[in-house]
Amino acid sequence: MTVRDVLLIAHGSLHPALRRELAARGLRLSESRRWQDADRSEAQRILGAYNWFYEGLRHPLTTWGMHRFLRRQRIPLFAWNQDAPHYLNRAAWRLDWLDRARLFDIYATHSLIDSRRDFADSVLYLANAADTTRYHLSGATLAGLRDPARYEHDVSFFGAMDGNRYKEMRGRQEFFTALGERLSTRGIRFLFRESAGMSAEEQVALIQTTRINLNFGASCDYGAPVASGLPERCYGIPACGGFLLCDRRTHARDDFAPGENWAEFDGLDDCVAKIEFWLANFAAARDLAERCHAHVMTHHTYAHRAATLHNALLAWHAGKRGRLA
Repeated sequence: MTVRDVLLIAHGSLHPALRRELAARGLRLSESRRWQDADRSEAQRILGAYNWFYEGLRHPLTTWGMHRFLRRQRIPLFAWNQDAPHYLNRAAWRLDWLDRARLFDIYATHSLIDSRRDFADSVLYLANAADTTRYHLSGATLAGLRDPARYEHDVSFFGAMDGNRYKEMRGRQEFFTALGERLSTRGIRFLFRESAGMSAEEQVALIQTTRINLNFGASCDYGAPVASGLPERCYGIPACGGFLLCDRRTHARDDFAPGENWAEFDGLDDCVAKIEFWLANFAAARDLAERCHAHVMTHHTYAHRAATLHNALLAWHAGKRGRLA
């Protein structure tokens, strides 16, 4: 029996950490910028073919050609969408068409709240994760992070925040402006800054010198009814040993347990209250941060996501359809 150990990567947008971890599982990644250039000479060894989700919108005929060839060879075509549910600046009619056409066999997504969930017969919840080659303890220790003297900031956030230039960031900009005013009156030390130009090492250093690292908003939330999928920082901050306080998001309960390894807030007033609570309870905050770190390292790295995707592709070949995980 021929082993299926080849993945066709027909577009270069597959997350590099996921690509690396798939290769670490013994899969051979055959990459090409265009589907027409993909090596299909050993079809019997191909486990699956990846195409960027938006290629189905931008080049539907090419994607349809992939779909037809792969379907004849009984090879699944899959996509991973990290932009659901809003698909910023994408025409609704194109999304509706792709929804009806079902050119993908497996639709992996970080958010399941979207009303368009029929891009494929098989749907896989595939959340973001911690890239542990970039975000890790970096010489620090969990015991050392319990030293109050190491912290320069009480609260911090780094990320895209230019709401004047990017409409999807307007809500985040307004939130942090209002939060900064509240914290200033309370004498709470904070730093909110753009992440553009920051190296991974600088980000880790900021995380590990801040008592409370915040998350609020994501570009994919723009126009959506609720905040849903978790950005990468929700896994990367705990991987560094940092304490994360996150805005309320629907998928948090799929990946974490609030109160056990997850801290969240609901709105500006609650955010201020939670900040004051966790600053006043530093030891409890570190207890939760350590539980969250352990949880991320054992469940939410890109090695875990590669295993989930690999198993989903194997399940598809075994005849399983529908919700794959």
